[in-house]
This record gives sequence, C-alpha cells and structure tokens, in this order.
Amino acid sequence: MAPFTRITEQDSNYRQLQDMSVMEVLTSINKEDQTVPVAVAAAINDIEKVVSIAIEKMLQGGRLFYLGAGTSGRLGIVDASECPPTYGVPYGLVIGIIAGGEHAITNAVENAEDDTHQGWLDLQAHNINPNDVVIGLAASGTTPYVISALQKCNENGITTASISCNPGSPLSDAAKFPIEVVVGPEFVTGSTRMKSGTAQKLVLNMISTAVMIGLGRVEDNKMVNMQLTNEKLVDRGVHMLMKQINSTNYEAAKALLLEHGSVKKATEAYLGS
Repeated sequence: MAPFTRITEQDSNYRQLQDMSVMEVLTSINKEDQTVPVAVAAAINDIEKVVSIAIEKMLQGGRLFYLGAGTSGRLGIVDASECPPTYGVPYGLVIGIIAGGEHAITNAVENAEDDTHQGWLDLQAHNINPNDVVIGLAASGTTPYVISALQKCNENGITTASISCNPGSPLSDAAKFPIEVVVGPEFVTGSTRMKSGTAQKLVLNMISTAVMIGLGRVEDNKMVNMQLTNEKLVDRGVHMLMKQINSTNYEAAKALLLEHGSVKKATEAYLGS
C-alpha cells in the first residue's frame, strides 16, 4: 500500500507572497479557485452515491448528519442550518455537529479535533440510529474526532460517508461512501479554509440540494416550501405564487400566501377551491 500523502499540506505553488502586489495576490487566488469545480466534477459519481443513499434513508424516516472540526465543521453547520428556511423541512432533519460544540462555531477550541471519543458521544446525544446517514467532513482526511465517530457508526450499522481533499486518507477508509475532492496545495501552504473549504462547500450544496429535490421539497425550479421569515422571502413567495396560479393580483396573492404559510400550500388551496 502506497504511503498516505497530505496534498493539502504540500508547499504552495506560489512563493514570496509578501512581495506580490495586491492585484497579483488576488489574481493568483482566483486562478487557484478556478480549479476547484474541476476537482468536484471528478467526484460526481461518488457524490451521487451519497445523495442516493441519503434520499433512500430519509424517505424511510432517517436524518442527515454532518460531522466535522474547524472550518469543515462550520461548513456543515451552515449547510444544515439553511435547509429548514429554504425547503421548509423540520429543524433536526439535517444536523451539523462541530468538534468543541457551539462555542467552536466562532472560536477555536484547542485539541477538540483530536478527541477520539467525543464525536460518537455527540452523535449519541441526537439518538443516532441505523436510519440515519452521517457524513464526516475533514479536508485533511485525518481528523481523529471524525474518523473515530464514523468507525463507531459502522460498528452500529449506521451509514457513513465522507468529504475530504486528500486521496486515500484514513477518513476515506473509515467511510462506506467516501468523496475525495483533490484540489492540490493551497495558495497559502496548508490553509485549507481556501480551496479545500470551497470544495467542501460546493459538495455540501450539491448534496443538500439534490436530497431536498429528491424528498419532494422543490417543484419545477422553485422553493415552494420555503419559510416566509422576512419581507424579501414573502415578496419572492408572492411572485412564485402568482406564476403558479396565473394571477396578476399581487395583494390577493400575498394575502393567500400569508394565510397558508407557503407557496405550495397556498397553490393547493387556490387550485382546490
């Protein structure tokens, strides 16, 4: 077996960054960022496997968990937190967990990612069970908090997946459905909040969006189940509803939308009347 190499820790392809002009720094970062979607595209077959099993499990009553540390953990929490307002699903259907707990969302928690017991304990606090799917997030693919949790999930018959940016990592070995997005060395050596973080964000967007479509939370190309939590979203919902029911009366559509709470329910009420 070939030795595991952390490509994410290899030296940047750029040198003497402090001597670059601001324009050189920005254009170089942008040049590197343009390689990320290509790397994601190479992993689509593996992403499809994760989405398919997640839809299957969630249609049977399961949940989707994201588990990570540092930037990876924060990205998982962002993606999970946006599912209820965007798609009208209950809080707790998609759950983000970060090493170190809520405090770690905005602050570094020393050594939290090295704890080989807490990840499983954090999942148990949510009554994790074989109906659920757990996706471990770690750009390096070596985070003990995540790896050990996925190993415990495997022992307990819980479906596991992973997103990492190094090929053949220990995290990939621990996951039944590994996703590897190999973006290469970072612009600032080892700064995986950059290309690696972007790659993870893109993959999380793909997973949650495709899952929600698979769960029937999107109709045509519209977020018909979104929560009406502010005036911008109410206005968006009114325009969606007007198209759905072929109406030009903004105020009447708004009243109907606010009465029923979502574009989908308002449409069904109108067409059923």
